[in-house]
Amino acid sequence: MNRLKQLRIEKNLLQSDIAKIIGVSDRAVGFYETGRRDMNTETLSVLANFFNVTIDYLLGISDIRNLDDKAKQDFQFAYHKETEGLSDEDIKEALRIYKEIKKNIAKNEDKKDGSK
Repeated sequence: MNRLKQLRIEKNLLQSDIAKIIGVSDRAVGFYETGRRDMNTETLSVLANFFNVTIDYLLGISDIRNLDDKAKQDFQFAYHKETEGLSDEDIKEALRIYKEIKKNIAKNEDKKDGSK
């Protein structure tokens, strides 16, 4: 299934809803979903932002939906490689530090959101 159609259905949206967001006709959205027409860069950017996915995901080039997923994937790979040979206690300490970093990042994001 086309990624645009998949994302639209996941959000329970109609083609007409997407058409309003990107400023095209319902028919154009249908063409995008069937591959009869390619989306321009601006349209891809608007849709990627709206659905919180990467343009590569939207185009079907990558299965990584968004940068958060990429960061998680990178961390899991690094975690696996970096923990080889460590004791259980060392791994627990590394996870504790990681959780502390995540908590600090969330606090900083909350401060940014509160200052807007």
